[in-house]
Amino acid sequence: MTGTPAPVDPPGPTRRRALTAALVSAGAVLGAGALAGCGSALAADESTVRLWDLFSGADGGLLNDMVRAARPDMPGTRIERTVLEWGTPYYTKLAMASAGGRGPDVAVAHMSRLAGYAPTGLLDPWDLDTLAEYGIRREDFADAVWSRTQFEGRTYAVPLDTHPFIVFFHPEPAAKAGLLTKDGTLDAEAFDSPDKFLAAGRELAKASGKQGIAFGYVTDTAQGWRLFYGLYRQTGGAFRLPAGGPAEVDVDRMAEVIAFMAKLVDGRVNPRQLDYAAAIAAFANRQTAMILSGEWELATFRAADKNVGAAPFPTVFGTPAVYADSHSFVLPHHPHPDAEHRRRTHRAVAALLKAGQIWATAGHIPAYRPVTRTKAYQNLQPQSHYAQAAGHVVLDPAVWFAGAGSDFQNAMSQVLQQALLDGLAPDRAARAMVRRLNTFLSKPSPA
Repeated sequence: MTGTPAPVDPPGPTRRRALTAALVSAGAVLGAGALAGCGSALAADESTVRLWDLFSGADGGLLNDMVRAARPDMPGTRIERTVLEWGTPYYTKLAMASAGGRGPDVAVAHMSRLAGYAPTGLLDPWDLDTLAEYGIRREDFADAVWSRTQFEGRTYAVPLDTHPFIVFFHPEPAAKAGLLTKDGTLDAEAFDSPDKFLAAGRELAKASGKQGIAFGYVTDTAQGWRLFYGLYRQTGGAFRLPAGGPAEVDVDRMAEVIAFMAKLVDGRVNPRQLDYAAAIAAFANRQTAMILSGEWELATFRAADKNVGAAPFPTVFGTPAVYADSHSFVLPHHPHPDAEHRRRTHRAVAALLKAGQIWATAGHIPAYRPVTRTKAYQNLQPQSHYAQAAGHVVLDPAVWFAGAGSDFQNAMSQVLQQALLDGLAPDRAARAMVRRLNTFLSKPSPA
């Protein structure tokens, strides 16, 4: 589930052709017929908006429900979904189709991948005036998310949601450990320093009679990075990645965060060797009282505990920051888009955003804030208890090689695993991460 568009030659008349060739090489797993169905988008009848997305299972079902709910707001328009495999196959196929001008009308992409797509000409910008005609305005979105939609003053993504890295907990042991407020929500002050966080974990272990806090990171391509980057941004340390390098970071603060993470998995607060699936199972089976995970696991945890609690990731190092990503709508490049059909696409996306209450039932925080201000959303629990995380989210660095499912996340997580599992000293781990950062920065950008 790793991968990122391959580097290409500097911009020029044949840039898209070169990009396509590079991506075919990088994404050979798709096979020679990977784009066989892309041309059909050109022949779609004008009332059909073709959407590519990566939502299968329960999320796919919810998106179908949203499409049905959105119909009154897009009369005469039909949305046709094509669901593709998450990760490298999806992003490679999207890039290839966009490079050839044969993509769908609209696609879902992680906001963290935008820096690898908008600067290369693979996407077309949204028309904010047209969106405003259908009730969608810039002020309807949190600054922390909207700021990432921009490239050279234009908007290349419309956020559907924010999906943050949060904490889930079982209310009974949390209450027994004295970690809940009077209204039953998590007491953030009990976790607001490294020492207090670790102490709370030990109290949770005592209260549950088992383990305190689960965190699944072993062999995972992203979890270690998600926890690290959110915590590092809480320290206020610089994390600038200028083209060509070197990385401008605070190695001492990186080491401080890694040292804290190592204590979290020392066998007292958290089982030491949990992979992602084992951590999910441990929490669902009440072998641990709390888990550090993404809100996308809400359905799994609620099936095991209908009263499961959740909260934004605590501010451990002083500055509120919560690691997150955002599913967003993007416009794959078309050399000569039909103006009326583009308007139809804008209207369809606006209608889907207004149906965000349905999407919220999966745990995702709707990016369109009028949804989260409704009484219906406030009655959603525990979703409404962590909705404030959207105001403090930090996404992957805005560089072409980072983002969801990227080799970058995997490379960072590999070093972190060495520190958490194999005993690599925090300062050495931090320097190893910097070396890998500089390796990525030394590669040419496709922009």
